[in-house]
Amino acid sequence: MESITKNRQSPEVLRAMVERAYGPDRIPEGEGWVSELAHGWFNVAYRIRLRDGYEVVLKIAPPAGVEVMTYEQGAMGIELAALELIGRHTAVPVPRVDFADRSRQLCDADWFFMPYVDADNLAVVGPELPAQELAGYKEQVGAANRQINSIRGRAFGPLAGPGDACWRRVFTDIVEDVLVDGERRRVDLGWDYDTVREVLAEHAASLDEVSEPRLVEWDLWDGNVLVHDGKIACLIDHERAFFGDPLIEFGFAGTQLAAFGDSTHFMRGYGHPPLTETQSVRRRLYCLHLLLIMVIETVYRRHTDTAQYDLARERLTEVMAQLGRTRR
Repeated sequence: MESITKNRQSPEVLRAMVERAYGPDRIPEGEGWVSELAHGWFNVAYRIRLRDGYEVVLKIAPPAGVEVMTYEQGAMGIELAALELIGRHTAVPVPRVDFADRSRQLCDADWFFMPYVDADNLAVVGPELPAQELAGYKEQVGAANRQINSIRGRAFGPLAGPGDACWRRVFTDIVEDVLVDGERRRVDLGWDYDTVREVLAEHAASLDEVSEPRLVEWDLWDGNVLVHDGKIACLIDHERAFFGDPLIEFGFAGTQLAAFGDSTHFMRGYGHPPLTETQSVRRRLYCLHLLLIMVIETVYRRHTDTAQYDLARERLTEVMAQLGRTRR
């Protein structure tokens, strides 16, 4: 996916990064040692073959001068912290960090290396898989997501803190940040911004049911799942993690909006019963939050293709109707 957030670097800089991470004797030689991985939407990622044949992935955060949405600030630091937590507390397969550099000496952003995982991206191969095989992967994602959500936090909010004991306040602030981002760039939602705020306030009591902060991925969709031989090989892209309500995980989105896919197999793997009415209301608010981001980020990233913007605006109107607001 093309985006101005992708911080591409010259071969000379990439070689310098390899030297810093792995030493001068492993700097690639010749041609064909680097290729860009095209599936990402935010960071640029390169597949690099070192001189000794070891293959790695290099992720580089967006350029310092590119404006990103509020919740995306410091995303690579969040990912490194999430990987450490998941690796320490669960058996979920996530990338090992070979080397991370946040000095801004070789380029204007954070970057890190991890081993290359030879596996298929579920978003790419999923549509061609037999239904039973795809269902099996979805169940595995649900089970893995439950393990991640088993990690408890001290407070709701960012992994680095300070956080808040009240999920209602934290989530309301999260949505407000998104709305302010949209207003700053005059993004047309198809809805008045204050109407969205009113809808959130009307249903905010549903958030009070959440009392225990848990680690949530939030962005665990098929594009962040690598699979091989019937098993999850790796879960990638953890830069949007925080401590919150597990129900905000993407796998539950389809319980309210069919456009996000069928959640049945995910929920079976997760071991989650059908949602209660209060949980359903809460999940609609989480869909609202997700769709606001999907609309607004297209302006920040300067998408030239309007497909995501158009689809997200339609779904935003759908979830607003579920929350009691329809156009007059």
